[in-house]
Parts: sequence; C-alpha cells; structure tokens
Amino acid sequence: GTLDPMAGGVLILCLGTATRISEYLLGGDKQYRATVRLGQTTTTYDAEGQFLEQSLVTVGLDQIESALPNFRGTISQVPPAFSAVQVGGRRAYNMARHGETPNLAPRSVTIHGLDLISWQSPDLTLNITCSAGTYIRSLAHDLGRALGCGGYLTALSRTAAGGFTLEDAHELSHIESTFKAGNGATLIRPTDHALSSWPVVSLDAAGANRILHGNPVPIQNLPQGSGLGRAYDPNGCLIAIVEADPASGQWKPKKVLATA
Repeated sequence: GTLDPMAGGVLILCLGTATRISEYLLGGDKQYRATVRLGQTTTTYDAEGQFLEQSLVTVGLDQIESALPNFRGTISQVPPAFSAVQVGGRRAYNMARHGETPNLAPRSVTIHGLDLISWQSPDLTLNITCSAGTYIRSLAHDLGRALGCGGYLTALSRTAAGGFTLEDAHELSHIESTFKAGNGATLIRPTDHALSSWPVVSLDAAGANRILHGNPVPIQNLPQGSGLGRAYDPNGCLIAIVEADPASGQWKPKKVLATA
C-alpha cells in the first residue's frame, strides 16, 4: 500500500450489497508498476519528501538483477515513517510531521513477483506482485540501500487488484459523467465477479433457506482444505459467503448477502 500522491491505477469501488464483501477484497494480492530513482533518499521514501543523502549511481544492470532475488518471497519490511501505521494509538505520519521518529516494527510481506522492466540510469522500472500491506515505497528504499546508492519511488501505478486489471477500469471523470447521464448501471459489475476464484456452492431451495436463516448445509463437493465459498440459490443469485468446515462436513454461513 501507499499514500503517495503520484500513485494511480486500479481502485475497486463497492456499491450497495457489494460493500459487504469489501473486507475480502482489501486482503487480496496487488500488482504494481513502479519507477525507482537511484542515487538519493528522501524522508517519505518518495518524491514528496525532503531529500536526504545523495550518492553517485555506479551500479549496472547485472548488480540490479543480482539484488532483486533478495526481495522475492516472504521478506521482512519496515513501513515508512510517513505511513498510516499506528504506533501507540497515533498515526506514524502525524508523529513524523511533528519531528518525532516513530518506532515501526518490521512486518512480513510476500513479494510473489519482482521483475525489472527497464533500466536507464538512474531510473529503473519494476513489475511487482505482492501481498496486501506491502509498502512499495519501503521496497524502493530498501532496494536502493541494498545497491549502496539509495533510492526512492518516483511513480506508482496499481495494475491489478482483486482480480480486476487496468483494462477493466474507467477514469473517474468517465464514471462521473456516465452516472450523471443516468447510465451508471452499464459500468457496474455483479458482486460475484470479485469472487470469481472462490468455489461455487449451488443450493437447492431447502439449502438456500437454511443458509438465509443462518444455518449450515452439508458439503457435497469439498474444495481442497477449508476456505470460503460463494453460495447461490436455485435462481443463480448470490445469497451468502459460506465457510467450509471439514470437521463437520458443512458449509457454514459467514455473511448472508440476501434477505430470507
């Protein structure tokens, strides 16, 4: 995640009933295209902060490629001082703005993919696939430090989130004008599009009625391990988020989205 004003890209907006599944979308993996400028550090780890140390950039492509594997997989990362992380009930960025140094604990994040797209000194561009909670600004800062010359984030675009990509997105101005014209429904995706990777639980009338009243139903085709599924009534309407309980052999309603 990032608070950088230069950031843009995919942002999922939930309307109506879909707001009830927003918690499941926030925790999903994200993809980014990021540009890192080597040779200098900043207080915010991006171009919005005050500039600090400056170094000559003498690294080459081989050194950059050699450094990237250390940032792939599950890594320990310290959030930027200018971040929304809470420290003792206060936001870190509020502390930093008042000249305090927030004591931020490292956290585990997962970098599923980290690929160099271009390198034209002092700027390098990366494609990143990562777990929720990853700070791309910290990744830029830490990569610059690993290369011995410092670095900071100069541009960031979220290219995918929650199964949606830039190709699925619309400019905010287009969304606004379309809704003003009364055609907003043409831009709205069904709620279950955001859950397309989840198992489908098709219920008969009796099963749907049980789920709608908060009662479990037997599992017929158990997915691998436990996990969440999307339950549909006989009409094909999404009615609930259910959770597999292998011990009892049942789907248990976790969040009912329709009314009984």
